[in-house]
Amino acid sequence: MAPTSPPFPPHTHPRVWLITSASSPLPTRMIRQVLGHGDFVAAGVHGHVLERNDEQSRAFRLLRADMEQAGYGHRLKVVRLDVKNVGECQSAVAEAVKAFGRIDILVNCGSETVVGTVEELSTTPGTLTLVRDQFETNFYGPLNIIKAVLPGFRERRAGHILVVTGITSYMGTPSLGIYCASSWALEGFCDSLAYEVAPFNVRITIVQPNMEVVVLTNKITFAPQLPQYSGLSSPGSSVRSLLAKAVSQHHEQERDSGDGSSGGGGSSAGSRRGKLDSSPPEMVSISPSLPSSAESALLEETIHALTAIAGHENPPAHHIVSHDGVASVKEKLKTVTQEMEDFVEASSAVDIFKSEDAAAATAKRQ
Repeated sequence: MAPTSPPFPPHTHPRVWLITSASSPLPTRMIRQVLGHGDFVAAGVHGHVLERNDEQSRAFRLLRADMEQAGYGHRLKVVRLDVKNVGECQSAVAEAVKAFGRIDILVNCGSETVVGTVEELSTTPGTLTLVRDQFETNFYGPLNIIKAVLPGFRERRAGHILVVTGITSYMGTPSLGIYCASSWALEGFCDSLAYEVAPFNVRITIVQPNMEVVVLTNKITFAPQLPQYSGLSSPGSSVRSLLAKAVSQHHEQERDSGDGSSGGGGSSAGSRRGKLDSSPPEMVSISPSLPSSAESALLEETIHALTAIAGHENPPAHHIVSHDGVASVKEKLKTVTQEMEDFVEASSAVDIFKSEDAAAATAKRQ
């Protein structure tokens, strides 16, 4: 079934979007919708996308060709953008403004996932590097591009920043501890920034789809598994096996010896099909490539949410995508609330302000 056309907030003129990681599946599909609506897009892509012949590069080239054929080519500007590079962030913003006069909406879609327990990511120089790389991509990268657009947004007293994270920002997930940590850090930054830029009419929305949306459409790196965490009773092992099974039939795979020497750039890569070992003896990086129908079904809700919220006069600070995501977060908040109630007496025992909770807890104790 073809995806439904997403809604867009009312607006009086075409908007200008800057979308990061534009060659990955979510942005690629969203760009088609945005251009079809009549808006302008500056699509930020990593330099290698313009040079390689892997699946994502081919999909992005197909997008450009389709948009030219549809007559939208003049509203699409491709800019070189590695968000980990501060200079490229500033250049991408300048190119977008030069091409279209301004930026109205920034959508940060980039992320990568490292799979491994805390101990498994502390065994070799290579796995220690994975931790830093995870934060460089998922935390510092978004910071760089957000900081690059802020002066223009502030000067115009208008702008909307959307950051795609995931419901893992609400709850810890075994074997995804570093991924969760980088997402939580980014959300803490965005929540604080929202207060700072509100006087300039700059709005920030964190969009949180299900874990599968983000993890199964971006690069995943599996760290070597320690035998102590390989048992059936290990929650980390269960998550690792689930993710390995999900990407085993459709992926492009890179192998790294784990000593940090290749850093992913010098490893051999190519399309491989078949079962993926969930506990490889070396680091393995996977670029999932889902069938088009499955990818469309997986991403449709998130694209719908992004296009419905972007540029809204009163957007939410946080938006959870999908019924399952809402249910999971509600259950987490219910647990947190229950734990606070269970230990409210301990929390209020030395409350010098003698709050109502403290009085209630004292009355219960007496």
